Amino acid sequence: MAVQAVPTKGNLMTSKKSLSLARTGYELLDKKRNILVREMMTLIDKATEIQTKIDQTFSKAYLALQRANITMGYIDAIAKSVPEDDSLRLSYRSVMGVEIPIVTIDESPVEKTLYYGLGVTNSAFDEAYVCFREVKRLSAHLAEIENSVYRLADSIKKTQKRANALKNIMIPKFEETVKFISDALEEKEREEFSRLKVIKAQKTKAEEE
Repeated sequence: MAVQAVPTKGNLMTSKKSLSLARTGYELLDKKRNILVREMMTLIDKATEIQTKIDQTFSKAYLALQRANITMGYIDAIAKSVPEDDSLRLSYRSVMGVEIPIVTIDESPVEKTLYYGLGVTNSAFDEAYVCFREVKRLSAHLAEIENSVYRLADSIKKTQKRANALKNIMIPKFEETVKFISDALEEKEREEFSRLKVIKAQKTKAEEE
């Protein structure tokens, strides 16, 4: 790698400072990456657990719905009584500068969110309603986690790229610059010392004569 820096003490101090900053930056980025990776792995484990719960709850819900359809028949009127759901709310939290979404959903007690009369349904329909309500809650949580994992993975990729640039490009560059300037200054000092030694010897010889 060609070094263009002029070998002066000022440039040496500047290069050493840049090298120190680059090393500190790499250490911080490496710590950030490790924290983000741990956070992402934790969320991936949670996502797997929630997906399993969703699959199990869906199975229960569809079985209950089948029983309800058999025993109650077509329930178009009840279906039309259910209003559009607008209970989802979105906010954010920060993890090492990465904005992570927080999805909240209305979790009022079941008895406060019924849109049909208990007198016109049966236990199979009620079970299906409860299960699908739980699926909605779990799906919102899963969406939050999956989006968080995506954002963390993207940030990890960018952080790793910056860390690699510091480790493999900038730090070696500054190290070589510091070595080049240090070697050049040492060589200059040796030449100056030799020159002064010769001058002193010549002066001593002239005084003796």
